[in-house]
Amino acid sequence: MEIENGVVGLVDILSEHFDPTAVVAEPLPPVVTTNGNLIGKVAEDPNKREIVLGRNVHTTCLAVTEPDANDEFTGDKDAYMASVLARYRKTLMERTKHHLGYPYNLDFDYGALSQLQHFSINNLGDPFIESNYGVHSRQFEVGVLDWFARLWEIEKNEYWGYITNCGTEGNLHGILVGREVHPDGILYASKDTHYSIFKAARMYRMECVKVDTLMSGEIDCADFRAKLLANKDKPAIINVNIGTTVKGAVDDLDLVIKTLEECGFNHDRFYIHCDGALFGLMMPFVKLAPKVSFKKPIGSVSVSGHKFVGCPMPCGVQITRLEHINVLSNNVEYLASRDATIMGSRNGHAPIFLWYTLNRKGYKGFQKEVQKCLRNAHYLKDRLRDAGISAMLNELSSTVVFERPQDEEFVRRWQLACQGNIAHVVVMPSVNVDKLDDFLNELVEKRSTWYKDGKVQPPCIAADVGSENCVCGRHK
Repeated sequence: MEIENGVVGLVDILSEHFDPTAVVAEPLPPVVTTNGNLIGKVAEDPNKREIVLGRNVHTTCLAVTEPDANDEFTGDKDAYMASVLARYRKTLMERTKHHLGYPYNLDFDYGALSQLQHFSINNLGDPFIESNYGVHSRQFEVGVLDWFARLWEIEKNEYWGYITNCGTEGNLHGILVGREVHPDGILYASKDTHYSIFKAARMYRMECVKVDTLMSGEIDCADFRAKLLANKDKPAIINVNIGTTVKGAVDDLDLVIKTLEECGFNHDRFYIHCDGALFGLMMPFVKLAPKVSFKKPIGSVSVSGHKFVGCPMPCGVQITRLEHINVLSNNVEYLASRDATIMGSRNGHAPIFLWYTLNRKGYKGFQKEVQKCLRNAHYLKDRLRDAGISAMLNELSSTVVFERPQDEEFVRRWQLACQGNIAHVVVMPSVNVDKLDDFLNELVEKRSTWYKDGKVQPPCIAADVGSENCVCGRHK
């Protein structure tokens, strides 16, 4: 491809070999050691498995080039861009077909909202106080917040919240409120907690204590008790996981509260943030599941909007007690509103997408989808075990944990999330039995190749899932 004065010639771009409908193949990424050096392959010692990072996108990025002087007459640039987008759309369709490892509901249709894409909708400032910028969607945002307030049992005049740009922003806000309420507090989080909580601790320069977990991934309240007693002189800020990232474990909120009380922490000496990224929206619709409720002494709850609900852009919901938000908020004359959010400008389209889906599905619709996900998760776990593959499924969870596939190309094809010797599939509303069967059949076929000569054995994952869930040669 020739480049003249930094501009790629359109003749080269639109060569006869360019196929606008082709699916771009993704090369296998290099393996990177913990010190950042590249190596040729995954370490053979399962206890020293190296981290596989994704490819360097600079090798496949789409350059931004200047239009030719006569382009408005020839239309070559428009034709080129249309071809690129057509190819990209086909790639997205293929990638969506083989998506299993991350908690995103890809089954949605927002065609009715396309009429709003011509507007720059921005909810900058406090969602409950209009700003001078008139192109906003606060009326949708507050309607969505009221829906979640009812779900988590807090009155309209007692809560404050907003629609965030992602789940991490909800966690950053929840921990920030806790820090402002207890400036000298210690942050406690289990080792299986999402990395955004530890990011918050670094950003806010907070003392952070990691708490051990049970085999399920749930917080170990015996270890929590010991660490609380070692720091009785300082308030406690606790992150409670309503579904951990890798194993989908739900921390026992009631036991966490009981442990705090038994260690001498009154309700005014602790702050609990509940990270409900995925399962925070699923648990209310599971029979006999413990409640996440503001009737208990919690400070905030956050969930992701693009996960179980399904949304074309990342977003989330953060709700806290109104009494806490005053420590964060400032009036901003420039906005004619109040500033209490992490971000300034906020996506005004996201509340409309959430409002649209909540209205279409309602509580009963979500309950049906939760039941479907849990049923299909049990189906996947049972089929894996029937095929002689180690697997675990926590109660209240749709995250199926199993032995990590040996082939990183297979991992990338199905977009599996991996950690050490385990991988997982998160069964979402968009994942049906047919997709699970395709995945299982391909996995079984691949394993017959990986382990056919007996020289390489499936990994033992008893340390990750317990011996009762491991069917390696030692634990069969």
